[in-house]
Amino acid sequence: MASSKEYLQFILEQLSELNEITYRAMMGEYIIYYRGKIVGGIYDNRLLVKPTQSAISYMPNVTFEIPYTGAKEMLLVEDIDNKIFLTNLFNIMYPQLSEPKTKKKTSWITLLKKGQLNDKHKINSYRLRRNITSHRQNNFRIFNRHFKTLSK
Repeated sequence: MASSKEYLQFILEQLSELNEITYRAMMGEYIIYYRGKIVGGIYDNRLLVKPTQSAISYMPNVTFEIPYTGAKEMLLVEDIDNKIFLTNLFNIMYPQLSEPKTKKKTSWITLLKKGQLNDKHKINSYRLRRNITSHRQNNFRIFNRHFKTLSK
């Protein structure tokens, strides 16, 4: 069952004192970020957070729930009506949250070295070089036209 937009808006309103709260819709559910780190999410209209040590010690009733089949257990936040509790929970959890993973872009040179370059990559890199060349030529033409009008 997907989470409702109204429940998301309610949770965001409860967390409104925190400045850097963002969310991302993901397969009918919502991932919640605090200062760029994943704190938890809304799954089946339940607020679940990552089971950090600080969150476990801060919460009065610790209930572990699985957000969806095949996922790791998360903590169910039952006291969602208390703004102060939610704000403190997120602030206490933040130092223990892992940094977001950055994806490295793989260049066609790296793929070539690894032997993973296929015809699709070769065609795309050729198109990219051709587009860059045509843009340079167009810019040069525009510059020449402009320069000629100035020199008259």
